Amino acid sequence: MKHLDKKASEMSVKELAAYIDQSVLKPEFTQEEIRKYIQEGIDFGCATVCINPASLDIAAEMCRGTDTKICVVCDFPFGLSTTESKVLQAECYCRRGDIYELDIVANYGWIRSGMWEEVGKDIKAVCDVCHKYGTAVKVIFETDALTLDEVRKAAEVIMEAGADFLKTSTGFFTGGRSDGATVEVIQTLMDVAGDRCKIKGSGAIRTREHFLKLIDMGIDRMGIGYRSTPVVLECTPEEARNM
Repeated sequence: MKHLDKKASEMSVKELAAYIDQSVLKPEFTQEEIRKYIQEGIDFGCATVCINPASLDIAAEMCRGTDTKICVVCDFPFGLSTTESKVLQAECYCRRGDIYELDIVANYGWIRSGMWEEVGKDIKAVCDVCHKYGTAVKVIFETDALTLDEVRKAAEVIMEAGADFLKTSTGFFTGGRSDGATVEVIQTLMDVAGDRCKIKGSGAIRTREHFLKLIDMGIDRMGIGYRSTPVVLECTPEEARNM
């Protein structure tokens, strides 16, 4: 996790935007909407735009020559493909050479079943292929489906498998509560990870207060929906572009 030398409330828009993966993941988006929200992520100066694989060519075209990189989701949002399929997907995306990070969904049904060996092998296979290409891997737990004890154990197993980030949520979970990146769950991940792994919060980060609080806690990255980015940064894309 990050060790800060100043409070989040004292940071510039550019510094705050560096914490954001702008989510451009709605399956119903038109090509025009995908371009619109990728461009907004670039204008804000977000760390990455987080996109579906079908948007890779658009993102590569638009992000080229900018400071905003590409984060692609894999086996999203359920994480229920076979390990072999996940590996093939990851290989297909990473070998393009323009993917900065890959967000993979852990099989959280396996986590709830206590199938720790299977969870670890599944994630390790994906991490191994991504790391071959220099692509960092964020592993999504879908923490709203889990108890805090399951979150703690999953964090250990997934770090051992080689994950670069532990991530809370997909934002598409419909089977229960939708609390997302609460202070409690982020603190739980930080307590387990220490300095061994980075933390990405995602899901229900919709207010500036919550956004700044997580930064002050030491979070490394946050997945922010395209509607919420201007809210947490308190500026428009046009204003950010002209700063």
